[in-house]
Amino acid sequence: MIKKSQHYRLLILGSGPAGCTAAIYAARAGLNFAMIVGVEQGGQITKTPKIANWPGEPNDISGVELMEKIMNQVRNFNTNIVLDTITKADLSQRPFCLQGESPNNEYTCDALIIATGASPKFLGLPEEQKYLGRGVSTCAICDGFFYKNKNVVIVGGGNTAAEEALYLAKLATTVTLVHRRDTLRAEAWLVKQLQQTPNVQFEWNSVIAEILGNDAAGVTGVRLRNIERDISKTIEVTGVFIAIGYQPNTEVFSSGLEMANGYIKTGASGGVSAANIAGVFAAGDVVAHNYHQAIVAAGSGCTAALDAKKFLESGVVG
Repeated sequence: MIKKSQHYRLLILGSGPAGCTAAIYAARAGLNFAMIVGVEQGGQITKTPKIANWPGEPNDISGVELMEKIMNQVRNFNTNIVLDTITKADLSQRPFCLQGESPNNEYTCDALIIATGASPKFLGLPEEQKYLGRGVSTCAICDGFFYKNKNVVIVGGGNTAAEEALYLAKLATTVTLVHRRDTLRAEAWLVKQLQQTPNVQFEWNSVIAEILGNDAAGVTGVRLRNIERDISKTIEVTGVFIAIGYQPNTEVFSSGLEMANGYIKTGASGGVSAANIAGVFAAGDVVAHNYHQAIVAAGSGCTAALDAKKFLESGVVG
């Protein structure tokens, strides 16, 4: 089969708030570009059940609804949206060469915006993969329905853990939030809501030492260890939700870009979003920062598009 190679002045990888905003600004700038959406269209935000802090949305909106609105705006510009996933990237030559999921799909570009987002982290317990989909989940909005009137546990201490605990509390009988510290890192208003929710309980200074279960029933409980007092206890649950953060989806670019813990380093001479290779820009959760918010990702997508436009107009491209 003949390899199909397609060239664009600019390629945008990702379809979350960062990728979509970059696409909107690239379209307004009249650039010849395509947006490759990847496996998870809309990004991690589509798993958020309720968003109350998006400017211009005075009422609560789900992540799915918000991203559909943003994607409709992207489509209004007749954007070339490509349904594919990049599996290999050669940034050592110009134009940059990227390979799609099929070996026959090849893309080249003069400038590249990486907005591939991040994926959920796991605890590293062997039982996680064994019971994944059979009691272990990383997405409350995806799987919460299956735990209606059941007891569940959620691990984490940030906004994601708090939001998912509140969502699960509407369905489950009890929600036990396990955190290795004695206070949550989540925003104060989320913590207050948790404290006011009667069926949410807390296990402070604790970790999950083991997920219990069997082949017939799946998850049946967890063994917790209090790391401060070094004592263990077992609680019966049928669901374990992991909400301990994300790993940036940057592995395919690890050979050429400067990174820190998997996050792309930016701020090179090409602009705020510029990576160490001229013509490569990064936006959203692939960039290391402490603000894992959709609005921040969207803003960085705008910055990346403007930086890419400036680069393409500079005449540096060979």
